[in-house]
Amino acid sequence: MNPMKTALIGLAALLLAGCASTTSSTVGKEVLDPQARWALLPVVNSTETPQAGLSAEALVEHHLLGRGVGGLQRYPAALSRDSLFEPTERKLSEEAQKWAREQGARYAITGSVEEWRYKVGLDGEPVVGVTLRIIDLGSGRVVWSASGARSGWSRDGVSAVAHQLIGGLLASVRLGNEATTPR
Repeated sequence: MNPMKTALIGLAALLLAGCASTTSSTVGKEVLDPQARWALLPVVNSTETPQAGLSAEALVEHHLLGRGVGGLQRYPAALSRDSLFEPTERKLSEEAQKWAREQGARYAITGSVEEWRYKVGLDGEPVVGVTLRIIDLGSGRVVWSASGARSGWSRDGVSAVAHQLIGGLLASVRLGNEATTPR
């Protein structure tokens, strides 16, 4: 193949790859027990998009179940306050953790959605920003935390971008069953 043609193809590939991007960071190297009881707690919606937290919760639940977390229990609806700028978020978090302990859960997963929208402009790319954390309910210590943002192509949906982002973040959770279970 012509060297000029190869260079142009490579440049085009680089430009196209730059249109969809992900930025993330993860903290926590402990191996967690997927057979323990887990509680899915509210994901706070810090966006202007209604029910973005509930959508993120559904994706978190899906990905954890897919990774072999068997004893995952969803919090009761009374603890959900998916609204913009809720002043009692810290109290809600404490109530949700108390509920999880009462259920005998060892781990709780919670977090927040910082962005869940389409960018304004001609292309209208979808963008999602999420922070997740896993709490050891016995000690109250955060044993894993991840934060990430992802943008997609103008033809992508916000839910597709969120699915990729949340799946990528949760892929870094070290689970004890992964040495024997193929993914």
